[in-house]
Amino acid sequence: MPAHLIEDALMAARPGRSTRKPGGAILGAAALSAIAGAAVLSRSVHRVKVEGGSMAPALLPGDCLLVVRPAYRGLRLFSGQEPWLEPGEVVAVRDPRHPGRVLVKRVARVDGDGASLEVLGDASHASTDSRTFGPVPMSSVLGRAVYRYAPPGRTGRGPWVAGYDRR
Repeated sequence: MPAHLIEDALMAARPGRSTRKPGGAILGAAALSAIAGAAVLSRSVHRVKVEGGSMAPALLPGDCLLVVRPAYRGLRLFSGQEPWLEPGEVVAVRDPRHPGRVLVKRVARVDGDGASLEVLGDASHASTDSRTFGPVPMSSVLGRAVYRYAPPGRTGRGPWVAGYDRR
């Protein structure tokens, strides 16, 4: 048996002695916080790959995006404050016709009560969007695209604007 295990066993056998090292509780709490933070981030950050040409030239097929869903989104929807998304921003949404499919589009309009939005592709001739399937419920929004992490040479932060007319 290794010496440090024997020493720990002897210390545990002595009344009034603890085998815990100073700061152990702090390290345990920090580890628990890190695990909780990772769990929250896994729900708040998504990776999405652009599949079609509907967002060209701003985003091209093969572009990979980090999409963030703000933790305070639900609170803002019910508090009557301004919407967490604004026209012109790029978002990832679940396709209303095929919920397992994710679409990358630009917000065209947020309705007055913040429950839905219209999304459009930049290349209207190549886009299936709100002109086809109507407004998208906020519950279908995965989040706002904030960073393109691939391919190399095209990385960087958004917004990605390509002559978008907000009218």
